Amino acid sequence: MYTVDDLKYLMSRLRDPECGCPWDLEQSYATIVASTIEEAYEVADAIEREDLKHLPEELGDLLFQVIFYSQLGKEDGRFDFDQVVDTLVAKLIRRHPHVFTDGTLCGQGARVQVNTETKTAQVSQTWEQIKAQERDEKGLRSILDDVPTGLPALTRAQKLQHRLAKTGWDWQAIEPMLAKLDEERLELNEALLVASAAGLDPKDCPDVAAELGDVLFMAVNIARFLKMDAETCLRASSRKFESRVRFIESTLAERGQAIGEGDEDQLEALWQQAKSFEKSGPL
Repeated sequence: MYTVDDLKYLMSRLRDPECGCPWDLEQSYATIVASTIEEAYEVADAIEREDLKHLPEELGDLLFQVIFYSQLGKEDGRFDFDQVVDTLVAKLIRRHPHVFTDGTLCGQGARVQVNTETKTAQVSQTWEQIKAQERDEKGLRSILDDVPTGLPALTRAQKLQHRLAKTGWDWQAIEPMLAKLDEERLELNEALLVASAAGLDPKDCPDVAAELGDVLFMAVNIARFLKMDAETCLRASSRKFESRVRFIESTLAERGQAIGEGDEDQLEALWQQAKSFEKSGPL
């Protein structure tokens, strides 16, 4: 069975200036970012579809991205894979003082005492305190400073909201949040009316875009408050939408029609039929 050492050697061969792969040799930190994001989503997709048979393959693809960055770092003299692992292990030990009581791994002379009475909330609080200390050591003053700008918009919005909530400044109940969502929706409607009165296309109206963004941001906040992941919820809705559209396409095809040829009433009836079938099982 191949090991991590085999993978590291393979990566070095792919980047060998004399006999490596031309494509791999052309890559840089920046050029493989898109692939890293794609591989992470493929891992998420396999989990959401409960395709655990292929999950090891998807995880391997994601691991390859880490190996690739590590090889680039080694070539630049900045870091290598072993340093990546060392940094990760040290950070996880530091963030789990309730497990690694003397700051070392079990097997390095330490006797690890796991406090089984430690509550999840206490662990989470300690984790956030340690992360705050780490941000301070990096010179990051705002609690939002290290929220990556490259995150998907829904994920980043939820992370920003979560960070602020950790300070204690948060909504106390779902009802006012739903009322706020309605308020944002009405403000969007007002912006649309203003744009229409001015003869403007909504897509060219900054106020419409701003109000629509507020609606989305508040919807994400509701998901966060309910301890649900907005990205996961939207991905599930997208899959549901896709399933219904495919059902309509299939039904119309049996009638010799394309989806663009159906009238509004016909399409709505099929949509409702697809929804009713969902209750009895997958379409």
